[in-house]
Amino acid sequence: MNRIVRHSSEGILFAIGNPLLDISAEVNEEFLNRYNLEPNNSILADDRHKHMCEEMVKHFTVDYVPGGATQNTVRIAQWLIGVPNATTFMGCIGRDEFGQILERKLREAGVNPRYKYHDTEPTGTCAVCLTGTNRSLVAYLAAANHFTKDHLDIPENRELMEKAHYFYTAGFPLTVCPDAMLEMAKFAAANDRIFSMNLSAPFLCTLFKDPMMQLLPYVDILFGNELEAESFAEAHQLPSKDLKAVALRLARLPKENGKRGRLVVFTQGAKPTIVIQEGRVLEFPVVPISEKDIVDTNGAGDAFVGGFLAQMVQGGALEDCIRSGNYAANYIIQQSGCQLPDKPNFSRDSVGF
Repeated sequence: MNRIVRHSSEGILFAIGNPLLDISAEVNEEFLNRYNLEPNNSILADDRHKHMCEEMVKHFTVDYVPGGATQNTVRIAQWLIGVPNATTFMGCIGRDEFGQILERKLREAGVNPRYKYHDTEPTGTCAVCLTGTNRSLVAYLAAANHFTKDHLDIPENRELMEKAHYFYTAGFPLTVCPDAMLEMAKFAAANDRIFSMNLSAPFLCTLFKDPMMQLLPYVDILFGNELEAESFAEAHQLPSKDLKAVALRLARLPKENGKRGRLVVFTQGAKPTIVIQEGRVLEFPVVPISEKDIVDTNGAGDAFVGGFLAQMVQGGALEDCIRSGNYAANYIIQQSGCQLPDKPNFSRDSVGF
């Protein structure tokens, strides 16, 4: 793939996503039962969960970590790039205490948050209920559901978008603001910048396939995993669900910016990552890890993309991007949640194939 920038700089990576504040605590079985939660599961909150996070804060010792798929990816990328404000993130939060915590945490991580603020909806949260080695997640999108395209029209925000050379979004904002995603994607194509997107979840490939297909012509780099690829194949009645076949099909779909081919990157857990580059099928092994060292595989995909993009904006070759993605994913699956030390110890030679 052609690389358009060979150094990282302030504002080089621009992203839109659904911002959440992860609120993590060791809870008890009685707490899980009260909210009808399973010890190891992930659900969207309904009305009975609205005040669950406040109760966690009141009764347990909690940790606050910025969350949401795109925000996780941006934090990982920022951590690895190391240049203050190399990344810009936009999404919608509430004017509340959780929003203040989230914004402070993101700034401390070096990211430039340019949130839209909602006056009545609270900041989106993800309750992370820990019981031993189990982890029950309850996501409450709230204000994150209210990001709108007009936020990109604010002069200061438009300036940040126009300054960027690389753009990223997970697939989840397709449920919230597909028109904002399309605005960003069209700008990237018209100005020969690189726009990347993640399939993110099987349900997006089926229930939101129409807005996804509107975006795909503008996608220079498409990320996903084997489950999402299979769902895409089913939704579009492709003749084969084979991962390589689906990746090739996606790479060959029409593309607005014909100056470069579409790069497709599919992870599949412990199995090799499949990459389609200029019609070639490539495979890259992941970093071996013992089962006993795996703490939590949630966020591994987001971390991989963050690592990949961190090298890409610094002019790294494809192999360097994969190495960096592997390093980030390998690190995150050995942590509880997307928690990061002050400095990474990645080098292009430290993660081999």
